[in-house]
Amino acid sequence: MRAIALVDGEHSPEVVRAALAELPYEWVGAILAGGSEKLRGAPEYGVPLLDDFGAAEIVVDLSDEPVLDQAERLRWASRALAAGLPYVGADFRFDPPRFEAWERPPLSIAVIGTGKRVGKTTVAGHIARLLARELRVVVVAMGRGGPTDPELIERPPTVADLVALSRAGRHAASDHLETAALYGVPTIGCRRAGGGLAGQVFVSNLLEGARLAAEQSPDVVVFDSSGTAIPPVEVDRRLLVVGPGEDVAGFTLYRRLIADLVVCVGCERPGAFPAETRLRALEPLTGRVAVFTAGDAKVDGLAADVVHVSRNLGNRSALVEELARLEADTYLVELKGAAIDLVAEHALARGRRVVLAANDVVAPDLDRALLALAPVTA
Repeated sequence: MRAIALVDGEHSPEVVRAALAELPYEWVGAILAGGSEKLRGAPEYGVPLLDDFGAAEIVVDLSDEPVLDQAERLRWASRALAAGLPYVGADFRFDPPRFEAWERPPLSIAVIGTGKRVGKTTVAGHIARLLARELRVVVVAMGRGGPTDPELIERPPTVADLVALSRAGRHAASDHLETAALYGVPTIGCRRAGGGLAGQVFVSNLLEGARLAAEQSPDVVVFDSSGTAIPPVEVDRRLLVVGPGEDVAGFTLYRRLIADLVVCVGCERPGAFPAETRLRALEPLTGRVAVFTAGDAKVDGLAADVVHVSRNLGNRSALVEELARLEADTYLVELKGAAIDLVAEHALARGRRVVLAANDVVAPDLDRALLALAPVTA
């Protein structure tokens, strides 16, 4: 296998040359990562010194602390994986995530993220609704609570539909149900289990979901990812959503390197589109309103008498305590976490209204960039 060595000047060139001769690779060159303690002038390693990975099929890390600490190693690993190359060291190996081929429509876009609840589903829904003005769009969502078999939702489910699903033992706040309910586009729900540092999943039925999407003859398929996992299928474009406090280092750098566009929700990063999300009620709000959300979406624009705001949809114990002392007429609920099995059930048991809340993306110039990213005509 053709390999490139990552070396440093803290090792004697003689030691490096001997290691290269011993290891079972066909060396195409070496990259000097830094360090100069053991160097007397220009080092001679017996292979060309390169500035990039060249024609290598694998990157072999022969460096060590202090030149490459853990953070810097993960940056190099990110660069290697983004180039489609395995990255190996004395006691570790990282392989690029596998992306399966499928019969793709004219355009496919994957929305990936740096973590859970950073706004991926909101951004995916925004893209879908924007493109659906002129194109036929299908969304494929991958979640940790998704259905056993890919499930096509062709009409927006109501609160009553979602409650019925919950009572039947389903997770009624899955991302595909949220997207179908809030953005009005056909949506396919899939599941996944496990997630690697670079986003590879252990088990998923997303490929089957992608094939089901292709059967709908869409112009565009938008994939909504799950946590830091990346949809394991080939796509034409990727969009990375970054949340507050996320440093673009480690394997976050890998995600940025494979993305065509970066959106920062609630924060700003160089070269990225800054965005905020604002809650929008799908129905008029009446009486005293309690708002339930899982993130930091702004609620100050709601035309309502807001008496309570909860951001605990992902914290069931805290949510139970809040509900026990709540007095409200209308429950405005973002479709996340325990929105249905706890909040909606609590409201309905007391004869209160339940209204679903969408998140709107507010980002100057983002739509223009998204349309440029998706030059498809119906």
